[in-house]
Amino acid sequence: MSIPKAITKSFDLGDGKEITLETGRFARQAHGSVVVKQGETMLLCTVVSAYEPKPGQGFFPLTVEYGEKFSAAGRIPGGFLRREGRAGDQEILVCRLVDRAIRPLFPKGYMNETQVIISLISTDGKVKPDALACLAASAAIAVSDIPLSDLVSEIRVARIDGKLVLNPEAEAIANADLEILVGATKHDVCMVEGEMQEVSEEELVEAIQFGHEGIKLMIKAQEEFAALVGATEKREIVPPVVNTDLEAKMAAACSEGILKVASAGLGKNERKAGFAEVKEAFKATFTEEELEAFGGEFGDLFGALEKKVIRKMILDTRSRLDGRALTEVRAITIETDVLPRAHGSALFTRGETQSLTTTTLGSKLDEKLIDNVAGKSFEKFMLHYNFPPFCTGEAKMLRGTSRRELGHGCLAERALEPMLPDYSDFPYTIRIVSDITESNGSSSMAAVCSGSMALMDAGVPLTEHVGAISIGLVMDEDDDTGEVKRYALMDDIMGLEDVLGDMDFKIAGTRAGVTGIQLDCKPEGIPLDILIEALDRASAARQKVIDVMERAVREPKAAVKDSAPRYGRMTIPPSLIGK
Repeated sequence: MSIPKAITKSFDLGDGKEITLETGRFARQAHGSVVVKQGETMLLCTVVSAYEPKPGQGFFPLTVEYGEKFSAAGRIPGGFLRREGRAGDQEILVCRLVDRAIRPLFPKGYMNETQVIISLISTDGKVKPDALACLAASAAIAVSDIPLSDLVSEIRVARIDGKLVLNPEAEAIANADLEILVGATKHDVCMVEGEMQEVSEEELVEAIQFGHEGIKLMIKAQEEFAALVGATEKREIVPPVVNTDLEAKMAAACSEGILKVASAGLGKNERKAGFAEVKEAFKATFTEEELEAFGGEFGDLFGALEKKVIRKMILDTRSRLDGRALTEVRAITIETDVLPRAHGSALFTRGETQSLTTTTLGSKLDEKLIDNVAGKSFEKFMLHYNFPPFCTGEAKMLRGTSRRELGHGCLAERALEPMLPDYSDFPYTIRIVSDITESNGSSSMAAVCSGSMALMDAGVPLTEHVGAISIGLVMDEDDDTGEVKRYALMDDIMGLEDVLGDMDFKIAGTRAGVTGIQLDCKPEGIPLDILIEALDRASAARQKVIDVMERAVREPKAAVKDSAPRYGRMTIPPSLIGK
């Protein structure tokens, strides 16, 4: 059997960092397959998509999986089975990074089940593979027949000794005061996530721009790589047939009612009931046979109309569903020391979102052992975020920690960690648990604020409070050019504003600067000038939040509680060590 011929494309990312894309040698039955290599680190990405959507399917079933093979680093997995098991936290976080960047780029109307699988097959321990995962996914789709509206990539940006560096080696990152992953198309930024040591908004923007320039090199390489492979005809997208007659009748009969409910300044449940009443009144004009013929289309069309009316209301009136101004933060109440036996606790309520958070102090024996392809390490600070179904008034099966919970917990952990005392000054293992007990948007930001309060209640010597806010966006774009005609930024977004809006930009930090950031968006990307304005808005809103936090607790407790473990230091004279 002849060895398959591989097609490769190499490019230089700068500072001698050569990246190679290869296809045609591995996984040839997948619809798209690419190996990305930098140094001795290699990722294999495959993508497969069904040729027909499932009948009646009204959503796009995209699955992104990322797995690290221990053999990639020349290691045998621990545990009884000695094989890789379920995805670890870090692997799930990489899945989320890739999913958030590529999902908006699949064309509207494409409903075919699609699976992207990325495997780390070799690692030298120097190159961090998460920064190459999205490049691998986009390149695999580029050489397949699966449609994608634009190419995308992600890159790590770190500031080390005052200099911005692209995809730095793992050891160098330990000395960085800023580390972010940026995702972007050639034109706009679509994903940002990372942590930093109280940097200014201007410094953060500089890092994002620097990363975007590196991504443009990656996208150019993908375009040239796809050209080498040869033109592959993309699958034809058959847009779903819309019942235009029902759509027109619904718009005429329901638009005014939806607007009336949306502009009434109601609470979450009252607003939900109001929309349902408008919907049911319109349904009553049809027979049972007609409604059965509509199937799920009736609900889909009403949801689309609701979204259109609410977005137009926000853009036209510059007011919001609960009557707030665009820059207004919901009312905040804070209680601390709410749990008598917890080492530290806080109840943070912002509008209809509430987080009950505890801090637990432990010894060195309580450190978390991390065992992955990079080797074994210990974690002294953990933040776990829980989002039970009762917090949104739902009854659902509990199936363990979700990917969303892991992602939100990771963001809150990153935001708080830069403000923790040095371990030599406060030698405790620290675990924070944020239980969301009520939710109407921005629950991860509530976890950051309540985490900061619970730390101070536990006597952890934080130098400053960490406040957090989420900025939303509604854009009106030109259908032909894609140019943004008008937009509205919203401080402290609610759940429905997140669902119907274009962006959820989460920013956490102190009065002095940003410590944690996460950007999610539904369009293909967000123009940089809008992101810059959103950062400025977040800075002003964060000051308001910290004002309330400082009124509740201005500084950490002088000592840990009686229920917490104590530590002491003993100095033994060198002359007595032998005895």
